[in-house]
Amino acid sequence: MRFPSISYANGAEYASAYFESLAAAARGIDVGQIARAADALSELFQADGTLYVCGNGGSAAISNHLLCDFAKGIQTDTPLRPRVVSLSSHVELITAIGNDIEFAEIFRYQLRTAARPGDALMTISSSGNSENVVRAIEWARGNGVASIALTGFSGGRSAGLADINIHVPAENYGVAEDLHQSVMHILAQFLRMRVMEPGLVAEKHF
Repeated sequence: MRFPSISYANGAEYASAYFESLAAAARGIDVGQIARAADALSELFQADGTLYVCGNGGSAAISNHLLCDFAKGIQTDTPLRPRVVSLSSHVELITAIGNDIEFAEIFRYQLRTAARPGDALMTISSSGNSENVVRAIEWARGNGVASIALTGFSGGRSAGLADINIHVPAENYGVAEDLHQSVMHILAQFLRMRVMEPGLVAEKHF
């Protein structure tokens, strides 16, 4: 859904409309895809595989936040030790690849260097069409690496290429990114809760 489609008179009106758009987009997410992603990630971490995650701009920030919440959050009060790498965090390597080779190669190059069959890739792209993200998914498909795409807008090429697509039906970057962040938190918290001692769940902060 497109937002905004009209001009608003003041910040309060815009905020109310934004929150309504956010709620409507959240209701449109296929939670079955979140369940599929949770199962795939649970199997990955139990098998000691590595999750690689990437995105551009605000999505790069979500990728780095995911690294924190997955690597630290999931193992709190659990036996899991998630191995997570944000391909968006290595500034020196990203700029070297972008300058010497091509910016569209910044994620695929890193995957080709480090990923192994049985690992997984999670991409975050509101448009789903970022070339460097698409190339990373294509590489993953051909090399035994499972892929999970978080998308918005029409889903773009990422939606059709990834093994699992968690799509946010919104045509506003802020709304799409807010909900991608929410999906990240949902997955991190659920994966932690799933393996905690049941008695601890009500006692701990998530």
